[in-house]
Amino acid sequence: MQKQTEYKQAIQTKYPEQVVIAIAKDKAGKANPVTLGWTMIVSGNPPMMAIAVAITHYSIETIRHSKCFTIAFPSSDMAEMALFFGSKSGYDIDKFAEFDCKTEPAKAIDSVLLSDAVANFECKLESQTPAGDHIIFVGKVVASHINSEPKKRLYTVTGGHKLGSAI
Repeated sequence: MQKQTEYKQAIQTKYPEQVVIAIAKDKAGKANPVTLGWTMIVSGNPPMMAIAVAITHYSIETIRHSKCFTIAFPSSDMAEMALFFGSKSGYDIDKFAEFDCKTEPAKAIDSVLLSDAVANFECKLESQTPAGDHIIFVGKVVASHINSEPKKRLYTVTGGHKLGSAI
């Protein structure tokens, strides 16, 4: 039986929640990563994925400029990096210059892949939709990559940005 409650209480049951790092280049060609919790697969044929980015984030500008983005599924050993990328603004700093992170060039778009991630998906921007305090970006997956070594995915395991492996 269900009981009615406030949204803020009910939404706490969502954990563990997946974490992704989206990357897009700005006008100067600087790759800007941002950690996001809101992402989903929106089509299997053709493969398409969506991310929700807060309207205040610099990543809105970078995705709109580049018309493409990478979605990386970080590994559980990338928690410190994910927290850094999610708590600093690309308006203020070059996140990749400030945090030592292995990257490699994307194959089909003008972006980068996170070398230590579980998987990376190269996406060409298909559409964008305002959704309250976020913009939903939908990208067509044009190239996919998996790590050659088995790794566990990173999740937000509880409120307050507590990150770890779900299993």
